[in-house]
Order: sequence, then C-alpha cells, then structure tokens
Amino acid sequence: MSVGLTPSQALYLWHGATLKLVQSDAPDLTMRQLSIILHIYMVPPPHTVRGLAALLGVTKPVITRALDSMGSMGLVRRVRDERDRRNVIIQRTVDGALYLENLGDLIVYEAGELPL
Repeated sequence: MSVGLTPSQALYLWHGATLKLVQSDAPDLTMRQLSIILHIYMVPPPHTVRGLAALLGVTKPVITRALDSMGSMGLVRRVRDERDRRNVIIQRTVDGALYLENLGDLIVYEAGELPL
C-alpha cells in the first residue's frame, strides 16, 4: 500500500516524529526496543522471547536485555507460559499502549507538517 510520499518526505516525517519523541517525557527507546514494542502491539499475541529473537535475527539474551529495559519502564511484562514452562510470554501493558498511542499521534501530527 502506497501513501504517496517521496523518500524525502518519508525521511522528513520520520525525523520530525523521532525528534518530538526524544524531546518528550516518553521513554527513550533504542531502534531494537522500538521494533520489539511495535511488533508486540501490532501483531496478535502470543509473543515469546524465542519468537522475537527469530524475527529480529538476534539471540535470546539480546531480546531478554531489551525486555528487561522495557519492563523496568512498564512498557511490557513477561510471564511464564503455564502450558510450557520453558517459554516466556511477553504481555502488553497500559503504559506500553499509551506510549504507542502517543507515538502514533506524533506521526500523524508530523504528517500534517510535511512540505508539499
């Protein structure tokens, strides 16, 4: 699906949104953390450490470190899978949903500011 943006406009939009995000009081996430949280909230669950590691092409400890940081910010929560105790399920939180809602609002605002 094309939205009719030029590459320059897309970069302008990304620049404006990330700049506003960094200037806000919102947690400052790495690109890896942002990719993880977007996947957790945009793709239906369940989400596991193993599945996220495979998706991002990194090791499970890399995902665990990212989830540790995001968990301390209240953006995600991990629980043991009761059906298979070897798996850890990543759950959404209210704070995580609000973070992404605010990010979406920033992107919409910046889209309205795009030069023609």
